[in-house]
Amino acid sequence: MTHRLDAGADTAHWGYFDATLAPRATIASGERITISTVSGGPEMLPPADWGHPPGLLDIQRRFGGPTLPGHICTGPVAVAGAKVGQVLQVDIEAIELHYDWGYTFVAPLVGALPDDFKAKRVFHSRIDRARKVAKLPWGHEVSLDRPFFGVMAVAPPAEWGRVNTLPPRRNGGNLDNKELVAGTTLYLPIFVDGANFSVGDAHGAQGDGEVCITAVETGLIGTFKLTVRDDMSLAWPMAETPTHVLTMAFDPDLDTAVQIALRSMIDLLSSRSGLDREEAFALMSLVADVRVTQVVNGNKGIHVMLDKKWLAKIR
Repeated sequence: MTHRLDAGADTAHWGYFDATLAPRATIASGERITISTVSGGPEMLPPADWGHPPGLLDIQRRFGGPTLPGHICTGPVAVAGAKVGQVLQVDIEAIELHYDWGYTFVAPLVGALPDDFKAKRVFHSRIDRARKVAKLPWGHEVSLDRPFFGVMAVAPPAEWGRVNTLPPRRNGGNLDNKELVAGTTLYLPIFVDGANFSVGDAHGAQGDGEVCITAVETGLIGTFKLTVRDDMSLAWPMAETPTHVLTMAFDPDLDTAVQIALRSMIDLLSSRSGLDREEAFALMSLVADVRVTQVVNGNKGIHVMLDKKWLAKIR
């Protein structure tokens, strides 16, 4: 069974995650839900003749702006039977472009070069959904053949209270990982019963690092299969593509994030292959890739990618 949840004033939360936020939909484990998302405040809208999605306008009118600094998220979606300590498996089955424009901005005090730019500039791009390209205002065309959601999260632990969506954390959130396209799977540790999955921050295209703090920010429609896993235990989000496994970590210090993600991959490789930790670490130095996910969201992101062939049992 496939459910549907569209972005609107009654289905969105803007700028925050909260364990007490009531679900906007509830599905059974193993069911699918199609979710649409929108992005941006009034200052990010292009001219009206470009087309303003009604759901986005309704959200802007209802809330005025974010409760805390952060993203417009659709959800949350509860999964019946999900319990604290289990894992939510998020199979990202399809992602479609939602409307015909996107925006990117450069501003003072943000991004990887916070002191280099003295004024805010917003760049609007026309999106050709049929060709899957964005035309930037100065003429370049950027491919949108691998869109993804920058924010995918479960509810945070209750003791965190209400937290903004900008830094990625153990509950997921603003991962900004461009590998999480259609056909990949994200695994998130569950911190509240029901899991309470939310999605937002639609990216048409983004480079690793997301250096100016924005991608081609737009709207997307995703279809997700949500499955509760009681046979897994995770401290940090992880993911897999058809060919690779990814361990992720987030910390204000990039070196610390590297160490956490590496240790998670050592644990995964050792448990699956039978290698001891020294052997796993040595092999990873030869065949794993350490990549910078983003450097602009407070908690910097690292993901380690390993071809699945190295997980085969060797002893």
